[in-house]
Order: sequence, then C-alpha cells, then structure tokens
Amino acid sequence: MKLLVSFNYTILHSTKDTLIVTGKGSGAEVIPLLKGGVVLIAAFLFMLIYSRLSNSLTPSKLFYTTITPFLIFFALYGFFLYPNREWLSPHSSADLITSYLGESRAHWVVIWRYWMDSLFFLMAELWGGVVIALLFWGFANRINTLTEAGRFYPLLSAGGHLGVIASGPLLWKVAHWYPADQFASTIQVTMGIATAVTLLIILSYWWIDRNEVSAAPETKKEKNSLSLHDGLFQVLKSPSLAAIALMVIGYGLSVNMVEVLWKATLKQYYPLSKDYQAFMGIVSFATGLVSLFLALFVGGNILRKWGWQLSAQLTPLILGLASVAFLAAYFFGSFFGVASLATLVTIGAIHNVACKSMKYCLFDPTKEMAYIPLSEDIKVKGKAAVDVVASRFGKSGSSWIQIGLMEALGTSSVLITAPYLTPFILIALIAWSSSILYLGKSRTQLPA
Repeated sequence: MKLLVSFNYTILHSTKDTLIVTGKGSGAEVIPLLKGGVVLIAAFLFMLIYSRLSNSLTPSKLFYTTITPFLIFFALYGFFLYPNREWLSPHSSADLITSYLGESRAHWVVIWRYWMDSLFFLMAELWGGVVIALLFWGFANRINTLTEAGRFYPLLSAGGHLGVIASGPLLWKVAHWYPADQFASTIQVTMGIATAVTLLIILSYWWIDRNEVSAAPETKKEKNSLSLHDGLFQVLKSPSLAAIALMVIGYGLSVNMVEVLWKATLKQYYPLSKDYQAFMGIVSFATGLVSLFLALFVGGNILRKWGWQLSAQLTPLILGLASVAFLAAYFFGSFFGVASLATLVTIGAIHNVACKSMKYCLFDPTKEMAYIPLSEDIKVKGKAAVDVVASRFGKSGSSWIQIGLMEALGTSSVLITAPYLTPFILIALIAWSSSILYLGKSRTQLPA
C-alpha cells in the first residue's frame, strides 16, 4: 500500500505541475494562486467534512468514502474532462474577465478558463495530505502496536521510496510514447495508471481489513472532538508546539518560493508538455534513489551519533545552501550572463531533490520526535493543528508573498520577483533554525 500511494503521489504531482506550468496561457505564476487560494480553502473544507464523517462512520467506511472521489475523478479527468477541455472551457466569460482585469493578470483568469486543470491540481495536492497522511498512516497506526511500528515502519518508508523510484522511469517513458501534439493521449495513459493504482490501494485495504484487522479483537478508543479553534489555541498556548509549527512553516515557505522560480525556468527550457513531464520523471527517479539511500545508510546513523538538535539543523542548512546556489546562479545569469538556462534547470533540480530527500530522511523524523516530550493532551490536539494548519500555512504563505510581489511590481512573471524573495527565504530559514535551537534547549527530554 505504501509503495502504491507514493507511486501515485509522484505521478499526480508531476502531472499537475506539467499541466499548470506548460498549459496554454498558463505558467508557474498560476501555482501560487492555486496553492494560496483554491487549495487552502478546499483543505479547510475537507477537514470540516472529514471530522464530521469520522464521528459517524467506521474506520473502514471512512476510508472508502474518502478515497472513492479520487478514483472517480482520475478516470473522469483522463477520459472526459481533459480530452474535451476546450469545449468545456468558458472562454467567453474568461475573455470578458481578462479584458476587465488586464493582460498582466491573465494568469488569474486561467484558473477559471481551464477549471478542469485547476481541479486536477487541487486533487493532486490533496492526495498527499488526505490519502497518505490521513488514510494510509491512520490505518497503519490503527493496526500496528508500538513494537510492530518500530519493526515495520522503516520498511513502509522504504516501500514509499521504491514507489517514487518506479514512477520516474514510467513518467519518462509515457511522455515519449506520443508526439507533442497528442499530449491528451499521454494524459489518458497516465490517468488510466493512476486510476488502476487507486483501485489496487482500495483492494489492498479491503484484503488487510478483512483478513487481519477483523480477526483481531477490537478495542474502543475514546473519540477526541477537536475543533480548529481548540487546535490553534493549543499552538498559541504552548511555546514548544509553536516552535514545531514554526519548523513546518519555515520548511514550506523556503522550499515553495524557490521551487516556483525553478519551475518557471524549467518551462523556458522545456516549453513542450511532453518534455517537461519527462524531465519531472527523471527528477522523481533521482529523488527516490537519494531518499532510499539516505533512509538506509545515513538518517538513522546521524540521529544516533549527532543527536536530535544537530540532525534537525541539517535540513535548513542544506536547503539554505541549495537555495543560495540557485539564486546566485539566477542573479549572475541575469546580470553577467554567466549562468545558462541549463545551469539554472540543473541547480534547481538538485535543490528539489535535496529538499524532498532531506524531508523524508531527517525533517519528518525529527519533527515527529519533537512531539514526544509534550503532554498527551497537547500532543493530540496540537499535532492536528500543526499538521493541517501550519503545513498549509507554510505553502499558502509563500504563495501570497509571491502574489503580493507580482502585484506590487506590476508583472505577470514570477521570475521578476526573485531578488525580492531572497529576504523572505532567509527570514524563514533563520526562524526555522531558531525554533530548533529553542526546542533543543528547552526540552531536555528530547531523544538524543
């Protein structure tokens, strides 16, 4: 199951970026608008609905009810929405809005003009938080004891890395099956695979739930009715929880601001959708390989030898160095003509691989370990607020910074904002590192 959900995650994320960045009249500038607006609102609405459903449905029914819309949408998008996107697009109203807003804000209107692509972007974004974090890990936590988790969770992580590795070559291969003017066929194959994999996930869950979970004696747990207000209050009331939230926000802010710039340069280098998607497949393959290597041979050894604080500081340090390398290449290329577009694309790809690999290897484990010394009440209520609110705030916050800069500068190109993004990235990294220092000094119970 972990291999399958991670496989789909990579397929969906590469495809959503390809559709938005290389789409007609679209570009990387649309990503902040989608993340800062559409995805943020949808994530909050989903959490409200999910919380209500969790109070009335059994875990099995909740799983099927939550994942089925993904299954239906992938098939619907691949075989109806995308092939008929021009016919389904409200061009008349979109043109009218563009004439009112001006061409400099045409990237705002693309969200409405090609609403089916925006909807796909939303579903792909939700896959990670909903299917992986809530459904898969919620299921894993429900059927494993602490002893079993210590034995099997590293294997689950390895299975996820193998899923990422497998998806990369497949993306590259599918992207080269059809000519550039037949990208609809590529989408149909990709969505056909995503639909089939989602069905396999459902069947895997059904088999495990029927043969393993049903055979075990069921223990009733007291339900925790957590409201969004309660969770946010816990974050504000607990300095340690606020520091963990700052770690999550710092990661989201610093990573997403550089990533959008890289995707904008990547579109210039690979303007065709098939070439863009093929390159994303190569990046995914490299991410899976590096993540698997770090998980097997590096992460655990660093934690054991260097302790929590130094291990936690490695992620902002490496991300900071990778961000500086990309921004320096961009500035030198802009002002002195030193860095070529190929150099920017390569350094950006290294930054992307480093960010995701470090997240899987050290950021996620050290963040989860930081919860251990907290009281049970804060751990339960506050963790939900941090995982849902803070993580989304980090991504959406970076998006609104980019949107604000583009509006202030009167530009529709996110690359123009690069010099002004640098201070925000540095502030996010410094705040992130400071929160780690605070946790390390104030929480002596943190595991070494």
